[in-house]
Amino acid sequence: MRIAIHAFDDVTMFHLSVPQLVFDEVRHQGLADWESFLVADQAGSIRTAEGYTIADVRGLSAMTDADIVVLPSWTEDGSAVSPELRAAVLDAHGRGATIVGLCLGAIAVADAGLLDGRTAATHWHAAGHLAERHPAVTVDATALYVDHGDVLTSAGTASGLDACLHLVRTRLGAEAANRVARSLVVAPHREGGQAQFIERPVPRAETQDPIAVATAWASTHLDEPLTVDRLAAEAHLSRRSFVRAFRSTIGTTPAAWVRARRLDEARRLLETTDLPVDQVAVACGFTPVTFRQNFVAAFDSTPSRYRRRFDARHR
Repeated sequence: MRIAIHAFDDVTMFHLSVPQLVFDEVRHQGLADWESFLVADQAGSIRTAEGYTIADVRGLSAMTDADIVVLPSWTEDGSAVSPELRAAVLDAHGRGATIVGLCLGAIAVADAGLLDGRTAATHWHAAGHLAERHPAVTVDATALYVDHGDVLTSAGTASGLDACLHLVRTRLGAEAANRVARSLVVAPHREGGQAQFIERPVPRAETQDPIAVATAWASTHLDEPLTVDRLAAEAHLSRRSFVRAFRSTIGTTPAAWVRARRLDEARRLLETTDLPVDQVAVACGFTPVTFRQNFVAAFDSTPSRYRRRFDARHR
């Protein structure tokens, strides 16, 4: 996998480094032969917002054989995408490359015409600007990332990590994404539909935060009925207080969180064990029928097909 990351003068080091950090870790972990490299409108060097000069940046022609093209941010003044960059992005997309716009990079993807008639995510602060600039784009100001398969956009800052880990997960499987996340000491999986406005990070269980206590307990009891009332009891909160605190802390409903964790565990078991699919279902709190229904809805694949594709036991 060859990944071209677009750089430009005054890009921040953080935005530029996020995709490199995630995708290069794939290679460092020996999970796959992935290579990331920087490109710019003109080959040579760029100067970051922090004042660093990065040399040996390739020109746009280096996108020719890229499998993924990442626009990790965009200019603060929202300048229009150059005709050369637009042509290079459209050519890459036409060849089958996945185009990724992280944070303000969604503006550049929209400028290239790849988001018309589609939903997109961007930093909440730029959501109004993107919607006004491109009326044909439906801007979801709450989503962490939106994946259309060929085009992916994400919200600001740390959401870029979520989006890049999502790409690792869709191509190499949940176990590979979890290994990368563990190495980088970041959360292994946040659903794209979670809210951007998370008031505080998900706390560790040892803090005795009631939501952390409940989620830590639930993560080790996925095979059991996990109703809201039971989770609330583990948190020692009333049902109403628990639901309100849960959404405020994690940014989604308890039911959606439980379903996502169960599906995550199911993917891990499919990738790393010989358990029959029906036993995987039961181990993750599903019936065989509801497991297949939820799995297909979430991943557009049956559990059996997923296992054949991402079996990690013989790598």
